[in-house]
Amino acid sequence: MTRKHVIVSGDVQGVYFRDTCRSTATAHGVRGWVRNLPDRTVEAVFEGETDAVDRLVAWAHDGPPAAAVDDVRVTEEEPHGLTGFEVRPTPWRPA
Repeated sequence: MTRKHVIVSGDVQGVYFRDTCRSTATAHGVRGWVRNLPDRTVEAVFEGETDAVDRLVAWAHDGPPAAAVDDVRVTEEEPHGLTGFEVRPTPWRPA
């Protein structure tokens, strides 16, 4: 079991990144979550078997067809025992 936290930058919002990420993760048995951030990046956590999580990290370097990924920052974390995969709301940031 492994857990990776990723921040994806580029043209990654408004291109179905989150929904495609959720369906891809579900297809590979990866648990976690994904959300847009106010700075126009996408944040995700992938948790599961090492090979499946690595496939999701590799997918994040390309994203869905309409995305233009510039960078993917990956941090390893301790697994939390997540269940399912969800799209989370964008956190509010005061102006």
